[in-house]
Amino acid sequence: MEYEFRYAHGHVEVYDPWGRFCFSADSESEALGELEQGGLAG
Repeated sequence: MEYEFRYAHGHVEVYDPWGRFCFSADSESEALGELEQGGLAG
């Protein structure tokens, strides 16, 4: 499943393939780590 990263006001917002907001993170690397920890990446 692919997630979209949107940059907004100094942080990264993560959206699922259906455009639903999932969570925000301070950086893209933090967002990727969150996806991997949650078992959501790739």
